[in-house]
Amino acid sequence: MKITFIGGGNMAGAILAGLARQGGHALQVVEPDAAKRDALARDHGVVPLQTPPAFAADEVVVLAVKPQQLKAVCEGIADRLNGALVLSIAAGVRVEALSRWLNGHTRIVRIMPNTPAMVGRGVAGVYAPQELAEADAEAAETVMRAVGEVVRLADETGIDDITAVSGSGPAYVFYFIEAMMAGAVKQGFDADTARALVLATFDGAVELARQSPLDVATLRQNVTSKGGTTERAIARFDAEGVKAAIVAGMDDCRARSIELGQLLSQD
Repeated sequence: MKITFIGGGNMAGAILAGLARQGGHALQVVEPDAAKRDALARDHGVVPLQTPPAFAADEVVVLAVKPQQLKAVCEGIADRLNGALVLSIAAGVRVEALSRWLNGHTRIVRIMPNTPAMVGRGVAGVYAPQELAEADAEAAETVMRAVGEVVRLADETGIDDITAVSGSGPAYVFYFIEAMMAGAVKQGFDADTARALVLATFDGAVELARQSPLDVATLRQNVTSKGGTTERAIARFDAEGVKAAIVAGMDDCRARSIELGQLLSQD
C-alpha cells in the first residue's frame, strides 16, 4: 500500500516504524517540523513532505494530528483526496464530522490506538461504517497490525467503549505500577530495585494470565491463602473500594470520550 501520514508525532512515528518493519509499503509523512520530517526519513525510510500532495483512489491517508487541528487539516486536503481511503487516529472526532470537513468524502475509518504501539504491543479498535467495502476495513487493520493487536468494532460508539479499556488503559496500569513502586520504597527498597521488582511482577503475572487455562479470578485466589499475607492486602483493597473505583473510573472515561466527541465534532 501507499500510505501517507498527515502529522509526524509520536503515534505516527510508532506506526510508521511498524509499517517499515512489516514491509511492502510506500510510506510518506506530511510534517511541517523539518527536524521531525528528517528524523522519520532517516529512521524509517519514509518520504518526507512539507505539504500534502494530491492522492489517488488506491492510496491510504492517515490523519495523525491533534483533534483540535483536524478540521483545518481536513479542509486543507479535501480537494486532494480523489477517493483515497482516510484513516483517522484522532480521538473524539466522529465520522460524520470528518466527512463534513472533507466535503462529503465517505471513505473513512476511525481508529483508537494506544501508546504501547510504540513498542509494537498496542491494541487498536477499528470502526469502519457498514457501507464501506470490506477491503477498506482490512486495509485499516493491516496498518494497525504493524504495531499490535486489532479489534473490529461494530458501531462507532465502540470507539468510546474501547477508549475506556485499552485506549486509556495503559495509564491505569502505570498508575498501579506507581502505587506499587511507592509501596516498595516504603518497605525499604531503593527506587531502582523497586522499579525492577514491580515491572518484573507485572510481566510475570500478565504472562501467567496469558498462558494459564484458569481465569484471572482463580489465579488471584490461588495466591490468596486463607488467613495469609495476600488475603490481608486484598481485604484492604476491597475495604478501600479499589475495584469499584477502577470500574467507576472507566465509566467516567467513556462518558468523557462521548463529551469530547460531541464537542470536537462541532463546526
